[in-house]
Amino acid sequence: MPFPLARRAAAGSLAAILALCLLGAPASAQTLRWSSQADALTLDPHAQNEGPTIALTGMIYEALVTRDPAMTLQPELATQWEPVEGGWRFRLREGVSFHGGESFEAQDVAFSIRRAMAPSSDWREQLSSIVEVETPDPLTVILRTSGPNPILPNQLTNVFIMDSGWAEAIGAAVPQDYAASQETPAVRQANGTGPFALEERRPDELTVLTAHEAWWGRGLFPGNLARIEYRPMRNPATRVAALLAGDVDLVLDPPLQDLARIRAAQGMKVTSAPQIRTIFLGMDQASAELRSSDVVGRNPFGDRRVRLAINHAIDRFAIRDHVMEGLSYPTGLLTPPGVHGVTPDIDAPYPFDPERARALLAEAGYAQGFSVRLDCPNDRYNNDEEICQALVPMLARVGIEVTLDLQPRTRHFPRIQNRETDFYMLGWGTPTLDSAFVLDYLVEAGGAWNATGFDNLRLNELVAAMATETDLARRDAMIAEAWEIVRDQAPYAPLHHQVIAWATSDRVEAPICPDDALRPRFVVMGE
Repeated sequence: MPFPLARRAAAGSLAAILALCLLGAPASAQTLRWSSQADALTLDPHAQNEGPTIALTGMIYEALVTRDPAMTLQPELATQWEPVEGGWRFRLREGVSFHGGESFEAQDVAFSIRRAMAPSSDWREQLSSIVEVETPDPLTVILRTSGPNPILPNQLTNVFIMDSGWAEAIGAAVPQDYAASQETPAVRQANGTGPFALEERRPDELTVLTAHEAWWGRGLFPGNLARIEYRPMRNPATRVAALLAGDVDLVLDPPLQDLARIRAAQGMKVTSAPQIRTIFLGMDQASAELRSSDVVGRNPFGDRRVRLAINHAIDRFAIRDHVMEGLSYPTGLLTPPGVHGVTPDIDAPYPFDPERARALLAEAGYAQGFSVRLDCPNDRYNNDEEICQALVPMLARVGIEVTLDLQPRTRHFPRIQNRETDFYMLGWGTPTLDSAFVLDYLVEAGGAWNATGFDNLRLNELVAAMATETDLARRDAMIAEAWEIVRDQAPYAPLHHQVIAWATSDRVEAPICPDDALRPRFVVMGE
């Protein structure tokens, strides 16, 4: 049976990666000092499906398959993969060693996949089609699935492989339960196969990585880094000052309002690109009543008209122009163009129409409005705090009195995962570049990050069916119908697709990636 969405790869495709970068041969080894507003939440590679966490752990650990700076699927610890009867077969790379000197073998893949499927893993939904892991020999792994899964390789790009013996020896055989604030040895220790090994870890202060001398990819990639020093700086002015003073070489998230000043500074440059991440608001429509509202005995968000009213009350283009410095794309969808299944029609934002919003609220029985708390992070997305502040008067204009609760993401995300929020901001990236990833996590009933409680029988059926559908036309029709249901029922209020900017010294050549992840194997620093 054909698998139209699958990619097959071999080691020879490494040449394609090199061609993308156009960075020339590796120069002398260098130290990269970089900063952004937020540290990794954990070093446990299976505990959090979260951008900065994936980016940092992805410098230490590796997956079976990966994505290059252009987001093209490429071999990493697997050199070949193909669909077989009842699943997928992966041929593993020979001669790979972990940072501790242990040999990489199929048993490590089996251990890691099973670990990532554990209840405390934030990757379990992505791997839900896998029913068994077979290791017929030390360099072959077969992932058996409950049915045909045409996109399984795409789902594995951030599922990192641990040394099974090391993980068991330190007492980290299962992932950290991050939402429960669990602490395990894997939170602060690491032992991967990646290009950099952990030397020092002081959360929220400093993380130091050094080049893994035995890395299989040495000489195959243009990067020339010997050492990486990462210093998170929550204050945006501090990050800019450090860059301009030469204390850091790269800032991953410079304040949008300072980009022109950085560009004008001698020896500095700014690059930007659309990100595969969408920012939106979630509304708890499943609870009998909201925790933070003055409405008693019923839940305003349980009424579709209220959810549509919120969507019509938001002026997304004003947010783009006045808050985002033009660096956003207003939308009515939960994932951006470039992700399979997204079309211009469903991507169009809900029209800004305060009169319509007030009429919908009146029809729903809230002519006088209501109050609610909006939970927002203040250290995760571009201008997240400012976006939420701008939303307050927009919603007040139609009668919804919003109280803001701004928290660091270490407190904000557990609220969502533990279903302790009525109204919240969240951003979602799509590493698989397929709509099913978003529908699984955010919209399907019981999805790990579906704190809205949205539960639509037809949509649930579609999500289940598209997971095993191998006919591209039929699968695309399922995705289109699913997005139409989401748009019609409005469980979320999408705001915009994020545009990212990186600011660097002109000594740094770092290809900006649509997932906002720094890939050090491609980074070249001049003298």
